[in-house]
Amino acid sequence: MNIQRRIDPATPATYADIEALPDHITGEIIYGALHTQPRPAPKHALAHSRLGGALSDGFDQGENDSDWVILYEPELHIANHVLVPDIAGWRKQRMPILPETAYFETVPDWVCEILSPSTRRIDTTDKRAIYAEIGVTYLWHVDPDAQTLEGFVLRDGQWLLTHMRSGDDICDVPPFDAAPFSLGALWTV
Repeated sequence: MNIQRRIDPATPATYADIEALPDHITGEIIYGALHTQPRPAPKHALAHSRLGGALSDGFDQGENDSDWVILYEPELHIANHVLVPDIAGWRKQRMPILPETAYFETVPDWVCEILSPSTRRIDTTDKRAIYAEIGVTYLWHVDPDAQTLEGFVLRDGQWLLTHMRSGDDICDVPPFDAAPFSLGALWTV
């Protein structure tokens, strides 16, 4: 269940609203409104875990020569928004060390949202628009119910759909096309 508390524009949601949430609820502040969602359903959690594992194996080994830092559910504090993408990645040259804070102010190079019935609308509208506004270069939408992955690239401030994969297709979608993996692994127990 996605709960949205529309705030009077004169008094937008604050981080204190997020801190007051129960531990099992994730909160985001999007265009001044507090949006909440519970922990993910099993299909969502499986796709999330498997995708993170595939990408970490290929691109984020924690070694000096790996190019990426890939994190689950990082809290982003950017442009008056508090966003929690399902997975995000930064090229190490842009974020060579992790911040000391519990949140990130550096815009990710790549964001992945795992779509679910409770988050689909906000992920594909407001959050997608914000990711373009702040300059995220790559965006993936993964839909465990439809068993699809859509890959977008930011061009001139607009998202361009460049790749669509489904079922058991090989996932060779930028920026992680150098280490393809079977998309079917995201859906199969």
